[in-house]
Amino acid sequence: MKKIIALLILITISFNGYSQEDDQEEKRSVIQTYTPSILLKKGQWDIKWFNNLYTETKNLFGGPNGDEKQDIARNTFFTSTVDIFTGVSESRKFNLGLILEFRSNVIAGRNALDVLKFDGERGTARSGFTSIAPAIKFNPLKNVGNFTIQTAFHIPLVDNEVEDFLPINDGNGVFLDQKGFIFQNRFFYDYSFAGGDWQLFSELNTEYNFGKKVGRDTNGFQTEGSFANNSFRLTPGVFLSYFPSSKFTILVLVQHSQLIAINNENDFSQDFTALGGGLKYQLTDVLNVETLYTNFVRGTGTGLGQTFNIGIRALF
Repeated sequence: MKKIIALLILITISFNGYSQEDDQEEKRSVIQTYTPSILLKKGQWDIKWFNNLYTETKNLFGGPNGDEKQDIARNTFFTSTVDIFTGVSESRKFNLGLILEFRSNVIAGRNALDVLKFDGERGTARSGFTSIAPAIKFNPLKNVGNFTIQTAFHIPLVDNEVEDFLPINDGNGVFLDQKGFIFQNRFFYDYSFAGGDWQLFSELNTEYNFGKKVGRDTNGFQTEGSFANNSFRLTPGVFLSYFPSSKFTILVLVQHSQLIAINNENDFSQDFTALGGGLKYQLTDVLNVETLYTNFVRGTGTGLGQTFNIGIRALF
């Protein structure tokens, strides 16, 4: 009889313990729980629409080393990305996804918001779908559930990177996106501090850029190839978030990007460092919204601009 009573007490304690854990999970919002480091359960869907507007009036392409600051007419590059992922394994170790990318760029001093006109004005604007990427996301370490890797293969949809109306040396080409396949791996890890008010998220993005050498005709117009052919991009980033409440977070970030030429016939390399911050808010149990701002504070062979970002995410 004593053994039966002891067993009933143990079951009751265990049940209460699991209930408390479930309650704690339910109290945590999506923005606290489902960081990019966390995989989806089987049958779950995660759809994110993220928009990035980068605008510049200065760059670092001057001088022999590509690090001399110079004033330029405003250029603006808008990127809209849709990420669709779903859980496909009972063990919650494997997700499948698809990434779609649309771009709209304007140059030659046009207003930054002209990227949203999609007018394709000759010599100053281009827009269109630029790439599609099948992707997988998985957890490589059995005992570290908040470390994941996302692997994607980006397939270009552009006919040519730069639409030239005058020879490239005259600086009148409108760049849309690189014409080259990209093999991308993103490594995600997050850490929540005791109390749950602070969270540290880190990302390491690696990209290998395939592609032919840029080819030009006798007039200097681009006919084939990619500016970033045979190069490797390494982009680490750290994000620190503070949660005044479970549905609202304030974050700061620092990112660095390094493009390294590897037998690159175009001999193009660059680097930049960006600082920024943002907000996230849980609108409903399904939807959350985020805004981000970054400023390019230094670099080599790059623009010195700012980004304005807004995204909406549905998880169900």
